[in-house]
Amino acid sequence: MNDSHMKVVTLGTAGGPRWWKGDAKDRAGISTAIVVEDRFYLVDAGHGVGRRIRQAGLELENLGGVFITHLHSDHTIDLPSLVVFGMHELQQRVGDPVPLMGPGPRGALPPISSRAEVTPRPVAPNNPTPGIAGMFDNIVAAFATDLNDRVLDSLRPSPELLFDPRDIAIPDSIGYYPNASPTPDMAPFVIFEDDLVTVTATLVEHPPVAPAFAFRFDSEYGSVTISGDTCETSNLVRLAQNTDLLLHEAIDFEWVDSMYEHRTDDEGRASRDHHYKSHTSVEGAIRVATEAGAGSLALHHLVPGSADDAVWAKGGELFAGQFLVPEDLDTINISTPAYSMTRS
Repeated sequence: MNDSHMKVVTLGTAGGPRWWKGDAKDRAGISTAIVVEDRFYLVDAGHGVGRRIRQAGLELENLGGVFITHLHSDHTIDLPSLVVFGMHELQQRVGDPVPLMGPGPRGALPPISSRAEVTPRPVAPNNPTPGIAGMFDNIVAAFATDLNDRVLDSLRPSPELLFDPRDIAIPDSIGYYPNASPTPDMAPFVIFEDDLVTVTATLVEHPPVAPAFAFRFDSEYGSVTISGDTCETSNLVRLAQNTDLLLHEAIDFEWVDSMYEHRTDDEGRASRDHHYKSHTSVEGAIRVATEAGAGSLALHHLVPGSADDAVWAKGGELFAGQFLVPEDLDTINISTPAYSMTRS
């Protein structure tokens, strides 16, 4: 089934802002390619995404869009490499820039943890919560010396001509507020359409991040839903109704406890709090997939990225549909009602 008209390539399957020690599978940071016919759509840009795109045999000239679920570093750390290195492979996109879509500005700093004994100082106080368009501008500014060398001396097109950054506009009517109501109950809304896919989004719960999105890609060949980072959220169940494939994050809370349960300092206690309120266990991902009626469930954004396979594989006994724990560069072919996964 390698000729499937719609497929998912798991470019990177590890979550968390770190390189995992003891990771025998050498998982790259979270990043997923949705391939429809001869085009691919990139969701998130974790560490190693450029190399994984090349290893997957995908060509940047066929990039239909980049979609960022939220602005945590493990989902965006290699966005600069796409923006800067992309100027060498995307020259033909002048006049037809690659859509780059993600959260808009947060609009307010997150609340300070109740665990804080000393009030922390925010960074970049003049612009502390930019959205994806602001992040793009900051990337270009940070690499201005390099980019101007290449634009002026080598006559290469600027990334500003090759990418079209767009903050996702949240519907005004739903009552969203970044601190008071970051995940109101809502209907999914369309954020992107072209001749091959329709992309819908919903807000998910990943405090203190706001906004944080899940995305669903629908084509004539099937549907794929990506949870982003979230705890169990009814909005995601609504977005993923009867999806062919749900890719959902998963965390091992036994690992969380082993890392932080013995800590009495404010950082350790706040870190443990964050994991419990912001992420989903294997069992939780299965509950979401079951309630949504997903045909197939694949776990990714695995935390820790170095966990033994048995930590995740236990889900196969709990989910009635097809249950997958893909590695980097695995391909999941979408073909209702059957699915197949191939390993590179």
